[in-house]
Amino acid sequence: MKLYIAEKPSLGRAIAAVLPKPHKKHEGYIEAANGDCVSWCIGHLLEQADPESYDPALKKWQLDSLPIIPEEWQLKPKSQTRKQLTVLRQLVKKASQLVNAGDPDREGQLLVDEVISYLKPPVNKIKNAQRVLISDLTPAAVKKAIENPRSNRDFIPLATSALARSRADWLYGINLTRAFTVKGQQSGYSGVLSVGRVQTPVLGLVVRRDEEINNFRPKDFYEVLAHIQPAEGDPVSFTAKWLPSEACLPHQDEEGRVINRKLAEHVVQSIFQQPAKVVKLEEKQKSEAPPLPFNLSQLQITANKAFGLSAQQVLDTCQSLYEKHNLITYPRSDSRHLPTEQWGDRHQVFSAIGNNLGNEHPATFVSQANPELKSKVWNNSKVDAHHAIIPTGKRSDISRLSATEQKLYRLIAQYYLAQFFPAYRYLAQTAEFEIKGGHFIAKARQNQDLGWKPLMKQEPEEQHLPPFKQGDILWCSHGELLAKETQPPKHFTDATLLAAMTGISRFVQDAEIRKILKETDGLGTEATRAGIIELLIKRGFIRRQNKLILSTDSGQALIRNLPESTTLPDRTAQWESQLDAISQKAKRYNDFMSPMLEDLKALVEQAKTTRMSGLAGLKGQSPFKKRRKSSAKSGATSKTKTKTKASSAGSGRKYPSRKPKTTT
Repeated sequence: MKLYIAEKPSLGRAIAAVLPKPHKKHEGYIEAANGDCVSWCIGHLLEQADPESYDPALKKWQLDSLPIIPEEWQLKPKSQTRKQLTVLRQLVKKASQLVNAGDPDREGQLLVDEVISYLKPPVNKIKNAQRVLISDLTPAAVKKAIENPRSNRDFIPLATSALARSRADWLYGINLTRAFTVKGQQSGYSGVLSVGRVQTPVLGLVVRRDEEINNFRPKDFYEVLAHIQPAEGDPVSFTAKWLPSEACLPHQDEEGRVINRKLAEHVVQSIFQQPAKVVKLEEKQKSEAPPLPFNLSQLQITANKAFGLSAQQVLDTCQSLYEKHNLITYPRSDSRHLPTEQWGDRHQVFSAIGNNLGNEHPATFVSQANPELKSKVWNNSKVDAHHAIIPTGKRSDISRLSATEQKLYRLIAQYYLAQFFPAYRYLAQTAEFEIKGGHFIAKARQNQDLGWKPLMKQEPEEQHLPPFKQGDILWCSHGELLAKETQPPKHFTDATLLAAMTGISRFVQDAEIRKILKETDGLGTEATRAGIIELLIKRGFIRRQNKLILSTDSGQALIRNLPESTTLPDRTAQWESQLDAISQKAKRYNDFMSPMLEDLKALVEQAKTTRMSGLAGLKGQSPFKKRRKSSAKSGATSKTKTKTKASSAGSGRKYPSRKPKTTT
């Protein structure tokens, strides 16, 4: 009997749907006509043991018990899903072939692997286990996936990478949260001061942005426009902007803006009623390719700007469109590309979009799409475990969907259809003028082929210059002084904070670390970023004010008191670089864990001697109400917080298991 172990019941039902019928539905699993069975994990069936499971004395948060480093890692069944674990235990015993059908990502790999390991099947059964990667729940896609299984052993490095990250996040979060919470209480703070490898740098972004806004002092600066005519008295005119020369550098700020009003006024006066010589004229044919389909972060950013939806709302809605309705592919994707094999599904997807959206936008553009046009989205080298989020070929009555589900489905369909429209093409003109020794520039654009723009309801504005050629002498009728004021940066919204998390390299000074962050996912993962924002709100460190995300007094005080290294994204860059090396077989588990533990011990010792200030009288979430949940979440995010297997974590203050555990 072949046993498919899915991550969630929805995926399990999708797998069962393509197995031989008739089916027998049992408690916690489905049996196909050929005897094969499909069961599921309901997310996490196991969770990491709390510190007090290693030693009852650790129930009390004390500085002298830190750092807590398990010698043998323990997993425990989650009480609310213990029944399903029992179902799997019986099925794993009976099965001759195990198939890992976890979500197609690093964490999904480990989630099922750890359950298999915990149930202790014979070694050969583990060795011969298979892996299927399913990112589209339509029957055709699921059938294709299960007909092309791979060896689960091929994914051991991926699981090891996820294991190392989850353990490191647990160690980092548990130890630093306890250390700084105790120190905070000693300084008069009431609540948990949670610290996490990802959540704390995100909080640091918000706090530093708010401080920058609060400390901002506007400065005046000046620009000069020249109003130019083809000839004196000609009614046709356009403007060219003054480009200050090097001689003006003493009168400019660090951004190159002129801050000396008298200088700008002098330029205005000097170009009045003066000839304007065309010193350079450039015309270029340019094009703009259609935007790629979404990964989760880009969908969250776009939906927040368009509809005001929070990152969590977008994720929850996408999960419903994927699991409940089967209308989109796997949503927790970090890729914006598609495998070439999906090229053959385009007609089916077109038909589904046209049927599902009827006369609504963007379905009206289906007939205009060119199915033979192949954009750069089709690229196998940029697709790993999962691909961009796109509509499936399922036909459905979307009037039954919620308003939010309908909005996101339309948006996802729109970006998929864009791949079958030509590029937007335009003529870009740049003209440079010399007026009374000053240098001025004018730019214009003429549309030539709107391409995909109408599909996106975009009509690029055109600017026109009159006909002239290099060397011509035109006429400057007058100059215009524009007095402006520098503006403070804007407070974060869900969209801009997500953009900052994905493009975190912009906030890093060190060139090497910036390079690593450009090549990785940034802060957090596609699946966890929304949860990080919501967790910080729950902790009371940030808050929403309409669309804005603002730091609270507690959040500001925490960042001011923490070691700077814990509030910056640099550690994420270093970790992700090493974790990626593990997944690529270039590094081993201990190559990552050993230096991480040394770094952690140093941070804990630093915390013990820190004198915290500005916390007296502030309140946060209680460290002893539902303490188990809060401590587990403090260092890891929702999908990674409980993943682990038994193995030594390294040297330090170790807490061995009170009961013997089998190691793997």
